[in-house]
Amino acid sequence: MPSFVIPHEVRNLAFPDCATEIELPFCHHPWLYNSLVPEATIRDAAAPAQAESGPRSFTLRQRLVLRLIIFAGTWFIRLVGPTLRVCVSREENAQRTIDQRPLIVSFWHACIIPATYICRNIGVRVMSSFSYDGEYMGRIIRNFGFVPVKGSSSRSPIRALLGLRRALEEGWTVAFSIDGPRGPRYQVKPGPAALARSSGVPLSMFHMAVESAWVLNTWDRLIIPKPFSRVLVRFGNIIPVSSDASEEDLARWTADLQAALDRIREFTEANVSKVGTPEFPRYRGQIHTAALSR
Repeated sequence: MPSFVIPHEVRNLAFPDCATEIELPFCHHPWLYNSLVPEATIRDAAAPAQAESGPRSFTLRQRLVLRLIIFAGTWFIRLVGPTLRVCVSREENAQRTIDQRPLIVSFWHACIIPATYICRNIGVRVMSSFSYDGEYMGRIIRNFGFVPVKGSSSRSPIRALLGLRRALEEGWTVAFSIDGPRGPRYQVKPGPAALARSSGVPLSMFHMAVESAWVLNTWDRLIIPKPFSRVLVRFGNIIPVSSDASEEDLARWTADLQAALDRIREFTEANVSKVGTPEFPRYRGQIHTAALSR
């Protein structure tokens, strides 16, 4: 498994402790915003977290196909996204709202398409690889208010982690498609835990199960939701971290993150057919600013 080595001067940088939110009973209150940093605006969300990546080496044919994929992908999400029947739920100690920040959030690469719509326009910074796939996905998610930060576990990991750390210092949430860019599928990599130790920001995670979808024959079994499909989102318990953690702590957080992602994936896949029932009510409104159901 590839590993991340954080420079000593980066690892020891101080980061203020995250504020603790007051526990509230579940309800869909539109006023339950995270107050740690100012509310995101479209202008803020579009602001680059770092300079553009290095020179492209794509052929003319690849560039033309890239434009076609970006156009088709963007409009597919814009058209299908509003038809999805979504329920968002949480474990007892999970984040309170989708737009809570700053956090280090992990999810499996397979659910990147529904996540792009459901978590749109809140300025999340996302690690994006230098691969062809990473290029078109990075450009598509930018159209939905995400900010790609170039790098991957196999290429420029330190550059990417420094860019994500800078975003955390500015109060943004950062996200990893944790088994990307090329797998192994459903296997956590150490990047989020390393970034958590560097910044002191806690780890969060989610999974999205889609009841009716096209599943591509790719390494990640990419999920493309069909119109009007049920989608169950589940946030796992936050994993607190400390900036003076040992290598053993780092390994434990990585194992805890793996266990949490496995647990919530199993939960969503077992219950997605219940979306729309009293147990898993469909949410109608601004999902990312509402309190999450248990």
